[in-house]
Amino acid sequence: MKRKKVVILGSTGSIGTSALKVAQEIPERMEVVGLAAANSVSSLAQQVRETGVKHVAIYNESKESELRAAIPNDVKIYTGLEGLVELSRLEGADMVLVSIVGTAGLYPALAAIEEGKELAVASKEILVMAGELVMGAAAKKGVKVLPVDSEHNAIFQCLDGHRGGEKEISRLILTASGGPFRTWEANRLEGVQLEQALKHPTWEMGRKITIDSATLFNKGLEMIEARWLFDVEMDRVDVIVHPQSIVHSMVEFIDGSVLAQLSTTDMCFPIQYAVTWPERVSNGLKPLNFAELGKLEFEAARRDVFPAIDLAVRAGSVGGTLPAVLNAANEVAVDAFVDRKIGFTDIWRLVGQTMDAHTVGRGITLDELIKADADAREYAASLV
Repeated sequence: MKRKKVVILGSTGSIGTSALKVAQEIPERMEVVGLAAANSVSSLAQQVRETGVKHVAIYNESKESELRAAIPNDVKIYTGLEGLVELSRLEGADMVLVSIVGTAGLYPALAAIEEGKELAVASKEILVMAGELVMGAAAKKGVKVLPVDSEHNAIFQCLDGHRGGEKEISRLILTASGGPFRTWEANRLEGVQLEQALKHPTWEMGRKITIDSATLFNKGLEMIEARWLFDVEMDRVDVIVHPQSIVHSMVEFIDGSVLAQLSTTDMCFPIQYAVTWPERVSNGLKPLNFAELGKLEFEAARRDVFPAIDLAVRAGSVGGTLPAVLNAANEVAVDAFVDRKIGFTDIWRLVGQTMDAHTVGRGITLDELIKADADAREYAASLV
């Protein structure tokens, strides 16, 4: 198979840097042809020099001159949201990997689909906010949407080659580490400080996703994402807490059989499979040593203590504009918590109140979803 040419949106974040590591590991199968970041000029410039790419985007338009001074003159710079969209349409690129936090990745994702490029999704917001729209557009263009999140990539691997279709799926079981407060009593969560919420027990990730993991909103968003990626109803998407984060997710079939995907905790595994699919190639990543692991533990998610899961199930079941509202309100709430304007448990309250106040629309157009997103942000901000 030929080498795949990949554009990475969000190249300076944890997923982006892992993707660049994969490209270095399998240069015969992956070539990076475009990079984009929000603000990190120095990191982006270093990546440009290391990869030799000729196309780069910076979301913060005020950083363009700083970036221009830091990279070779023959590198083309794109700026703002329009720049991300233009980079997603880059001629000759085979795949666009979207790992941008928030809703900014939606437009370039749709642009990549329109150009017939494979879409590798690491930004939950794309499918949470506009799952029906994105998957519908992909189906219309015959474009493959490949999940990069470890949980969804695991399900994708378990279903790869399965010919029975979604009717043979009993449950998609997403595993959750449980976050840093997995064993805490509910009354202790009222006093959680930002520094505590940022200490994830397993993964090293960006600030937003780390806090989402602490509230379990990350898992709730993943449930909605799985609903669209694999075309199943929300009542067939489940969560189990698995502190070791070795089993990345499972699929239970109607005959009671369960397939699971396991690997060490390294995001390079799902990124590589998304790039090389439908083939597998060798690499230097650390394999599992079951003797060292000793045991794998599982326990039920405490939905009464962590209401994010039930809020997400409600949003995903109702559909329409409600998932976009859930996502927008959560982003506002997390920002407010980071700024120490609200407490940790207020994140759930603020999201729930914003959902309660929203009049659900069908959510079948991008304009409708964008308006719902904006209205939810405004309402959530007023609660702060």
